[in-house]
Amino acid sequence: MAAIDGEAGENVIASLAGIAPDFATYLLEFPFGDIYSRPDLSLRDREIATIAALCAMGTARPQLEVHIAAGLNVGLTRVEITEILMQMSVYAGFPAALNGIAAAKAVFAHQEAGKQEAGEMS
Repeated sequence: MAAIDGEAGENVIASLAGIAPDFATYLLEFPFGDIYSRPDLSLRDREIATIAALCAMGTARPQLEVHIAAGLNVGLTRVEITEILMQMSVYAGFPAALNGIAAAKAVFAHQEAGKQEAGEMS
């Protein structure tokens, strides 16, 4: 999970500790222990599928934002992520794609702010 989601994944697990610690365990064991570890798709390919699915759902913006950041962590570019979200307009509709693009914009801005903050600290 750390390699894919980084701090965002850790924040999700931490947010569940006080209310549903068993669910936090399930969230780690099944997706990351059983599914993400399967050998036939790369982590990059898995994040492409996940970003597309979450965008198409249209109801999972917090999870979409986590996986957009994860996509960047495993080598997707901002352009590729934007193209994935635009592709969803064909299959999930323009509202879902627009919401996905808004989520990406927020993640990209957060990433830029972090880079600027890190630069100011050095």
